Amino acid sequence: MQQLYKIVLYNASGEDSWLREIRTQWRMWYTEDMDGRLVPKGVNDHKNLAVRLSKLFPSLISEEKLRGGFIKFITSSKHRCVNSTLSFKAGLTGLWTIRDKEFDHAVNDALMRFFDKCTKFVQEVDNNPSAMTEVDNFRAGPEMKRVQEKIADRLSVMYDAITDDMADAAFHLCAYEFAIKSVNSPWCRLFDEVDAQVLEYANDLKQFWKRGYGYDINSKSSCILFHDVFSRLDKAASENKSKQQVTEAVTVQIGHAETLLPLLTLLGFFKDSKNLTSTDYAQQTHRSFRTSYMLPYAANLLLVLYDCGGDDLRLQPLINEKPVMFPGLTEQKDAMPLYRDVKEHYRELLHGCDFEKECQLFKQVTEI
Repeated sequence: MQQLYKIVLYNASGEDSWLREIRTQWRMWYTEDMDGRLVPKGVNDHKNLAVRLSKLFPSLISEEKLRGGFIKFITSSKHRCVNSTLSFKAGLTGLWTIRDKEFDHAVNDALMRFFDKCTKFVQEVDNNPSAMTEVDNFRAGPEMKRVQEKIADRLSVMYDAITDDMADAAFHLCAYEFAIKSVNSPWCRLFDEVDAQVLEYANDLKQFWKRGYGYDINSKSSCILFHDVFSRLDKAASENKSKQQVTEAVTVQIGHAETLLPLLTLLGFFKDSKNLTSTDYAQQTHRSFRTSYMLPYAANLLLVLYDCGGDDLRLQPLINEKPVMFPGLTEQKDAMPLYRDVKEHYRELLHGCDFEKECQLFKQVTEI
């Protein structure tokens, strides 16, 4: 961002109004200390999410349940996640004007940052440059080169002055100003819609290979969270069946996009018939794996148990507050299948998918 800003200040020529605006009025407001921090807009996002969910599920997310200790909060240790948790709680306490009591949260990186603890993922994907070959090939390919050339043309600078990293930085500046400041940034004038689609694909490609369907260990690293979620659902189902008070009516677990995407992948959501590759940009226009829809700010997956009478509970999945269907669940007529059918569908994962085994590195022994 800093490098690109200097090019616009000292090398770009032209008298377009948006260029003059960057040179004379715009300031580099993004500073190093902001990295990884929750901005005020993010605080409000989580407060508002809490209020919306309480209205969507009034019998579960209620003042009575919160005061009674039936709502649990778990977060990763990262500053932005802790602040997201505090903001979510503030949304609820503000809604019900609770000033006489504070509510605890647990920090659990084993659950919410499982990817750091998965040795196989860290070594074979996260710290392995060759795992991102498709991403590197696309960033060096003709679509990205054309984006860089168009930016250089708009700034009237040499083509080699604009790198793929600079194009990506400009795209984020445009996006951040819109998302965080709600302004139509002059940086957005460096792109047209085609450019934006190329940069979007570059990001999707990275997430696909680093956290999504690209490698099996990406999703298997979330086995520990998968089992944790279903054990909590099982406990609530068991207590409900025996007419006991459900001791954990709601569990709010706050992590990262890197926490949510592997779990969504393990569950089979947003899966296309073909892998995303560096040469398939034109063919992937209608792909399901589109992270701007899957992982917006304050992205969320909800799994909600319903007692509708009868012998078994039902389970409704929602992604970003919208009801969805479990992928591949046969004869599913609605978004709320029987809980036992969901468990049968994921039977192999529930009886396998052992985090320790999946994440273990096996050394090859050659006998001479």
